[in-house]
Amino acid sequence: MTLSRRRLLAATLAAGAAGSLATAGPASAVPGRTRLTLPAPTGPYRIGTVSLHLIDTSRPDRVAGPGHHHELMASVWYPATPDARRYPAAVWLPDTPMRGLLTNSGLPADVAAAPLTAGRDTAPALRALGRRPVIVFSHGANGHRSETTVITQELASHGYVVVTLDTTYDAFTEFPGGRLSTPDDDLSTTPWHHAWDIPFMLDRIEDIAAGRNPDAEHRRLPAGLSEILDMRRIGMFGYSKGGTATPLAMIDDQRIRAGLSLDGPMQCQPPITTDIDRPFMMMTADFTRAPHTSAADFWTHLHGWRRNLQIDGGTEISFSDAVWLLPQIARLTGMSDEDLATKWIGTFSPNLAVKIQQTYPLAFFDLHLRHRRQPLLEGSRTPFPGVHFLP
Repeated sequence: MTLSRRRLLAATLAAGAAGSLATAGPASAVPGRTRLTLPAPTGPYRIGTVSLHLIDTSRPDRVAGPGHHHELMASVWYPATPDARRYPAAVWLPDTPMRGLLTNSGLPADVAAAPLTAGRDTAPALRALGRRPVIVFSHGANGHRSETTVITQELASHGYVVVTLDTTYDAFTEFPGGRLSTPDDDLSTTPWHHAWDIPFMLDRIEDIAAGRNPDAEHRRLPAGLSEILDMRRIGMFGYSKGGTATPLAMIDDQRIRAGLSLDGPMQCQPPITTDIDRPFMMMTADFTRAPHTSAADFWTHLHGWRRNLQIDGGTEISFSDAVWLLPQIARLTGMSDEDLATKWIGTFSPNLAVKIQQTYPLAFFDLHLRHRRQPLLEGSRTPFPGVHFLP
């Protein structure tokens, strides 16, 4: 009998229980392993971050059964005070779910430790900036809320508040107390499930802005966080399946004023048929607007400001942290450059992919949430080779 992915993950993680929820080990990296690195953000502000455990009492848990409510983990990233360096650096992904993610990708579970981010855990928010635009992020299939940390911390370093969340049973998640949730291959999780989390998430951020603490354990929130949230300027971006969830959430929640999709296939049932008159940008590599595709059909429903940035020679991974992390893993495992390119990242330069990640999402949200003109988004040419706007 073939071992299911869920059982394989449980064995790999030494979870000690069947199912997609189990007890995880310590969050710190195992000593002796090479720690991966992330590129530093370019903005002028230091970054704080805090995790939230949220329970939606209006929705039952899809697996746990009666009497259990839908719960999820989220993180808030924000500009922090100059003394943020005194606070511990947040890890990209705790060690146990990191091992599960590697195994799920067909890589050795202990090949490397997760990188440290530029975010400092619970550092005070920079109140001197006033209220900041809020951007929410939805991850891809079998992913996690940290998979576009390059973009997240870039936005935060330029003064945005970014809220990232895991869609439970489609993500590698560690809950308080060490419970681990991994993707459940026996449970269908669609872009609609990702999108349904967004209004609840925005309501909880509104709670924080009003001075309430929505965390299920009422863990301490960073000083000043409630004072920097501008709930009148909300954007959203998503990666892959989360990119498809972004327009679904925009259709459902008018609070979202601008949306960005990172190679979203735009495939869902029922399909997207509602027009969107708010700004939307597609950044594509694998899921292009080829004839008779869902992406091409979705494009016809965009009736406001719209742009489509295409990367030639890249893959879906070009828009995630993996484009930077996988070459490091390749060196540790002896993976050839050919295998790295053909099986993972394509022929597009990882260094250039990171530059694009740090440049275009910031320009898009600066234009539509801050109303700052962006020549970068005008015309058809770009300053980067292999990157162009599609008509």
